[in-house]
Amino acid sequence: MTTITPSNRIRVDLERNPYDVVIAAGHLALIGDELLRSGVTPGRRILVISNADVAGPYGDICLNSLRQAGFTAELEVIEAGESQKTPATVALIHDAAYRQKLERSSLMVALGGGVVGDMTGFAAATWLRGIAVVQIPTTLLAMVDASIGGKTGVNHPRGKNLIGAFHQPRLVLIDPTTLSTLPEREFRAGMAEVIKYGVLGDTALFDELERCEDPSCAAGVGEERLASILKRSAAAKAKVVAADEKEGGLRAILNYGHTFGHVVETLCGYGTWLHGEAVAIGMVAVGELAVQRGSWSRAEADRQQRLIAKCGLPTAWPDLDPSTVLQSLQGDKKVQNGRLRFVLPTTIGRVEIRDDVNREQILNCLKALRA
Repeated sequence: MTTITPSNRIRVDLERNPYDVVIAAGHLALIGDELLRSGVTPGRRILVISNADVAGPYGDICLNSLRQAGFTAELEVIEAGESQKTPATVALIHDAAYRQKLERSSLMVALGGGVVGDMTGFAAATWLRGIAVVQIPTTLLAMVDASIGGKTGVNHPRGKNLIGAFHQPRLVLIDPTTLSTLPEREFRAGMAEVIKYGVLGDTALFDELERCEDPSCAAGVGEERLASILKRSAAAKAKVVAADEKEGGLRAILNYGHTFGHVVETLCGYGTWLHGEAVAIGMVAVGELAVQRGSWSRAEADRQQRLIAKCGLPTAWPDLDPSTVLQSLQGDKKVQNGRLRFVLPTTIGRVEIRDDVNREQILNCLKALRA
């Protein structure tokens, strides 16, 4: 059995059911050995969920590794994309689980980006009242964010991720070589989440991205810097999740840029913007809100916007009716007792969670964004 060195393992140190994030090039072909080594599942039956773009180059690699390790593994290909992130698609995964006779000791494997990971995780959480799931992310966004932390779910027509469950994976396997087939637009979308970690607490990462000549593509980032980005982002996410598994407090900081970003996704139509693109717009918007409130400097807001643009991400707020934006914000799942919670930056490297943002401040922010 081929081993993976400890230096490439990041522990998500939960009180119950801790797990590893393994980052190792070429190790998708060793997923079967890794499952045996880690004892992730006592069962033999595995259902791999993927979409056509990912299953083409990587489906057989995954299945062959699992079967060589003695598992009975089958692949189910679903339609991906935000517009497909619905209860109906999860029902298709449930149908496949029934056909493959998955038991409580069985395992689902999500092979793909964040949408595949979210839906597979939710299907696993609800099949037989919960079976194990392993995440194998193949997009930058999923590698640095979506695959870690156990947030699963689907969209409601009125809001993003309103239907879901917390269901932690038993293992996250990140194989950076799968990024070689990732479209550049998808890579740029993932960089939005990387910038987020810089603003939240990793000023060195933010500085490093600013120094990078072309952070809008994998070639421009470079292999060494990409490896550093993956490890630092995964470690940052793991630390926050371990401290606050179900978003009772600290974990809410990971929603930086997402409150406005989800509005963009919902009102512009799922699929118009990639999730990371909407988050980029959302970070610019919440940065403007912080400037308007006097808690963040214009200079740092401009610095954030320049880096977002340098990564090839959108920064302009779309032409949306302000009253409709307010209505959408009130439907956000982060509302508590009718009060919106925003993650606001105070400096690059530090944010705060506030629930005292009023209607007038939001409208003034939207006016400034449209101007």
